Amino acid sequence: MTKQPGRVPASESDEPAVDEAVPSTRPAPAPGAAVLALLALSWLAAMLWSTREAITSAAAGVTAISLSAFALPGVISAALVAGAGVALAGGNLLSRRYGDGVTLRFVGAIGAGMVVGLAAALAINLTYFDTSTTNVIAGTTAAAAIIGAALAGARTAPAVGAVVTAALGTLLFVVAFSRARDPLFDLFGSGDSQQSLIDAAKWVSRTESLVAGLLAGLLAFGYLTWARRRAVRRDPGTPALRWPAYLLAGAGPGLLLLLAEVIIRIGGRSLLDLAGALSEADAVAQTSLGTSRVDNGIWVLFVGALTALVAFGRTLGPAPADDDEPATAASDRDEPEPADPEPVDVDPAGADTVR
Repeated sequence: MTKQPGRVPASESDEPAVDEAVPSTRPAPAPGAAVLALLALSWLAAMLWSTREAITSAAAGVTAISLSAFALPGVISAALVAGAGVALAGGNLLSRRYGDGVTLRFVGAIGAGMVVGLAAALAINLTYFDTSTTNVIAGTTAAAAIIGAALAGARTAPAVGAVVTAALGTLLFVVAFSRARDPLFDLFGSGDSQQSLIDAAKWVSRTESLVAGLLAGLLAFGYLTWARRRAVRRDPGTPALRWPAYLLAGAGPGLLLLLAEVIIRIGGRSLLDLAGALSEADAVAQTSLGTSRVDNGIWVLFVGALTALVAFGRTLGPAPADDDEPATAASDRDEPEPADPEPVDVDPAGADTVR
């Protein structure tokens, strides 16, 4: 078949073939962000209500100050998670309507955090007693909500959703674990002496931190796995998250606990000083609780990160062997051996016959 002039066959064209499996560069949204935001707001409301009940039930102002200092870490942690959850849901809405701009996402996250923080501060000022600690709690809670929302403005939305999920699970576990403290104190040898109480308290705290870290890592890994499957069903070209995303998601709850401690010591410094100045026992208690919170955050950070990373590593398959292709190529180059010639018999008449 002759080639017609001016026409180039498809096999000889310089245009590259279109690849149907081109990976998508658009990041995947965080699934279930609206549910996470609702759960985080509910948890913040529960923490604010329980703190109010504890403060208003105090018989004297001195007791109210001490109870406010004890309840402040729970409120700040809940505000961080609530700000991040609402900002995550708002970021998904902005991405669907206006595209995935980094600046727009960050500005929207800050706006969502300001709404949550101002609403929480307004609720505190309207429902709490007008004391010297009310404004401290309100201002610190608003700042925590804005900071949490700013962290949620990151581009990798599924990783942020995993952090919010794991943090909510960790906070719920800490509250549920409080009912198991007394049996664990007896299990770890708590007696009448002061030293036995201190040793038992250390082991109870370490057990709580270890289990909380394991739970945080498993929840983070489970959420990222679920988000990956949903993203692939919607867009097969969605790029897969690499191991640093799983590492960060598992360590996220511990990082939030440590960040909450930083916010407490900066924004709630005056409240902690008031509580520590009540008596020598209160000063020792505040110092001990602060150290315990830092240790708990570090344990949750490392155990959660390690758990999520190990769970992700178990999903990886073995690497392809490099020796298969050269062996196959060498076998293809081997030429078959020539067959033996068939024997020929000569009959007496001189004619050749083939057996």
